[in-house]
Amino acid sequence: MCRFFPHARARRAGLGQSGEDGGNRTKASGVQVADEVCRIFYDMKVRKCSTPEEIKKRKKAVIFCLSADKKCIIVEEGKEILVGDVGVTITDPFKHFVGMLPEKDCRYALYDASFETKESRKEELMFFLWAPELAPLKSKMIYASSKDAIKKKFQGIKHECQANGPEDLNRACIAEKLGGSLIVAFEGCPV
Repeated sequence: MCRFFPHARARRAGLGQSGEDGGNRTKASGVQVADEVCRIFYDMKVRKCSTPEEIKKRKKAVIFCLSADKKCIIVEEGKEILVGDVGVTITDPFKHFVGMLPEKDCRYALYDASFETKESRKEELMFFLWAPELAPLKSKMIYASSKDAIKKKFQGIKHECQANGPEDLNRACIAEKLGGSLIVAFEGCPV
C-alpha cells in the first residue's frame, strides 16, 4: 500500500510552525536541519550546465538521519548514490536505494527519479520518510514530528512518500505517485 503525505492535513494540524529562531526549528520537535543537508538539496534541485565529470559527481540519492543527540538532521555518512555510479557499479539505482534503508530505524531521503511518460522523459526529486514497522516507536515519533523541519528547507519538492516497509517502495507504487497511468517506465524499467 502506498502512503503519501497530504499537505493540507499537516497544515490543519498546525505542524511545522516556526519558532523564534528564524524557522530553523519546529515547535513540534525542536530538531534543526544541518546546512550540509540544505546544500545537497540545492545541488540536486538545480541542474546547471555541467561537464560530464561534474554530472558524474551529482547525487542520485541521499539518505538523512538524526544526529546522535537527536537534535539535528544530518547526512548519513556513506549513504548516497552518485549519477556516475549508475550503470558502472550500480545497475539498478532504485533497488540499491531501497537496500540502503535500515530495516529497524527511520530515515529521510531524497531520490532523483528518472521516469518516462507517453510524451517525454523526466527527472524529478522525491522526498521520502522511511518509517519501517520494526523501528522503535520513539524513533517513529521523532522522525514524524521533525518532518516539517526538513520539508521547509526542501522548497519545491513535488513528490513525497511515506514508506513503512519495502512493499511501499515498489516501482508501481512510485510510478503511481509520479503520475499514475501516464508513467510508462521508471528508472529505465517498464511499469
